[in-house]
Amino acid sequence: MNDSKIINDPVFGFIKIPRGLLLDIVCHPLMQRLTRIKQLGMSSVVYPGAQHTRFQHSIGALHLMSEAVTSLIQKGIYIFDSEEEAIQAAILLHDIGHGPFSHVLEHTLIDGISHEEISLLMMDRINKELGGRLNLAIKIFKDEYPKRFLHQLISSQLDMDRLDYLRRDSFFTGVNEGNIGSARIIKMLNVVEDNLVVESKGIYSIENYLTSRRLMYWQVYLHKTAVACEKVLINALNRAKFLRMTGHDIFASPSLDYFLCNNIDASHFHTSPEALEHYSLLDDNDIWCALKVWQKSNDKILALLSSDVINRHIFKVEVSDSPFPSDYVCQIKEQLASHFNISPDDTKHLYSIDTVQKDMYDINDDHISILYKDGTLRDIAEASDILNISLLSRKVKKHYFCYQKIPDLT
Repeated sequence: MNDSKIINDPVFGFIKIPRGLLLDIVCHPLMQRLTRIKQLGMSSVVYPGAQHTRFQHSIGALHLMSEAVTSLIQKGIYIFDSEEEAIQAAILLHDIGHGPFSHVLEHTLIDGISHEEISLLMMDRINKELGGRLNLAIKIFKDEYPKRFLHQLISSQLDMDRLDYLRRDSFFTGVNEGNIGSARIIKMLNVVEDNLVVESKGIYSIENYLTSRRLMYWQVYLHKTAVACEKVLINALNRAKFLRMTGHDIFASPSLDYFLCNNIDASHFHTSPEALEHYSLLDDNDIWCALKVWQKSNDKILALLSSDVINRHIFKVEVSDSPFPSDYVCQIKEQLASHFNISPDDTKHLYSIDTVQKDMYDINDDHISILYKDGTLRDIAEASDILNISLLSRKVKKHYFCYQKIPDLT
C-alpha cells in the first residue's frame, strides 16, 4: 500500500500527503469546505485567473512547511517526528476558519470574532473527532509550546502561509512582479536562540520578498476595483440582514439565513454549537446563489446591489491621501437619493467610506533577523543596502470613497 497520496499542484508540482493524521485532515469535511472558498475573494473582477481556493493554498503551505523542516533538520536543528507532523497539521488548518469571500463575513454577518478564533474552534472540534491527535498542533498554533520557532514557521514575517500565498497569488493573477523566491528563502532559514533567522546569503531574497509583498498588497489585495466590488457585496449582505431583521422574508440557504436573522457575535460561537455548525456549512456558493435570487427582490436596493455583484457593475471608487470633505460626501448622497428615489437614510447602502493603511515592514512588531557567518545578528532594515528603515516602515494610508454609479454623473 502506498504510504502517501499525491496532489499535482500547478505552483509546486507533485505534493505528497502522508497517510495518517495529515491525510485524515485533508479528507475532513471542514477542510474540503475550503475547496468551495476562493482564496482572493472578489479579486477575480480584476484578475480573472484568480480562481484558486483556500484549499489549494493550504496544501501549498503544507508543502513549504515540509521543505522548511527538512532544511532546518539538515542544518542540525533538532525537530522530533511528532513536532514535524504537528506543525504540518497546524499549517494545513491555519485557514480553516475562513468564511465565504475571505474577510467579508467578519465585517457583516458576524461580529467581534476573527477567522483565526474560528479556526481554533474548528481545530478543537476536529481534535475531538480524532481522539486528541491535534493536541500538539494546537499548542504550537497558539504559541504555547517551548520551541517558539515552530510557531514562527506558522505565523511570523517569514511563515509558510505568506510564502505560499504571495507565490500562489502572483501565479494565478499573472502579477509576475509579486513572484518571490520561496525555495531560496526556505533554504536560508536557520534558528538562533529559539528564533527563526535568515542567513546572510539570503538577504537579497528577503529584499525581493518585502518589495514583492508591498507590490502585491497595493496591486492585488487592495486594488481599488477589487475593494469597490467587495464594498458592493458587503452592502448587499448588510441590506439583506436589515430586511431580514425587520421582518421581511428573503431567500437564503438555512445557514446563511441563520446569520441574516440573528446578531451573531463571539459569545454565540463559544456557547452555542449551532453558530459554529451553521458557519461550517457556509461557502461562496451560499452567497452567489442568494445574490442571483435577490436580483429579483421586491426591495429595489437589494435588487440593485445584487445585480451589481452578479453583472460586475462595480461601485465608482475614488482614492485620496486625505479624508473626503463632508460636503462632497453629502452631495453624492443627495444625488443617490434623488436618482434612485430612496430616502437619505437608505443611501448608506449605496456608498462606502473606508481607510486602508499598510506598511511593508514593522521593525517593532515582528522583525526579520539576518545571521552573519561570525554569528552576529542584524535586522533586515539595518543589514540591507537598498532598503532603509524609513522606507521599510513608512505607513501608506489611503482613503476610499465608493458609491453606486449614477449614469449622468459617471
